[in-house]
Amino acid sequence: MFRIETPRLRVRSLSRDDFASLSRIIGDPEVMKYSLHGIYDENATRQFIDWCRNCQATYGFSPWAVEDKVSDELIGFSGIYPEVVNDCEEVGLGYRFARHRWNRGFATEANLAVLEYAFTQRQVPTVIALIEPDNAASVRVAEKIGFRDFVETRFVDRNVRAYRVSRNQWLETRQESERNRSVS
Repeated sequence: MFRIETPRLRVRSLSRDDFASLSRIIGDPEVMKYSLHGIYDENATRQFIDWCRNCQATYGFSPWAVEDKVSDELIGFSGIYPEVVNDCEEVGLGYRFARHRWNRGFATEANLAVLEYAFTQRQVPTVIALIEPDNAASVRVAEKIGFRDFVETRFVDRNVRAYRVSRNQWLETRQESERNRSVS
């Protein structure tokens, strides 16, 4: 089973046992307000879990469950997955977190760990993040974790920002951050 640990979080493969918790999260209209795929009902949640498990088996990565290490509560998901954008297959970053866990840095912490895995373990050359321009919170998270450049495009009949970060850009940003911390 896939697993990443951060100081506060456990990132692991989604399982069918996550259905009830995940269903509450991705069935919440406020959480899914900017989702390009809309609110998930129970059937869509089951299909999402199965799709994640298939992605993991096929590609070695997928959206993964994110748990709080203290409470063992499933608080959302974060991961990378194949995404076709403008007829080109890309590796996309996607995440959603329970509303009661917003504004605590969990999305930033989980997504940094996911990107580190993508770039150092899987050697993914680039990762994209598709974000609606009005989703200010998600834009802030993307910028905190190293996404800077974007182009405006259409995806699933919506205007989105397609952010892109290359492995080299991300590694340079990470090294620069580490140097700045050691100087402080």
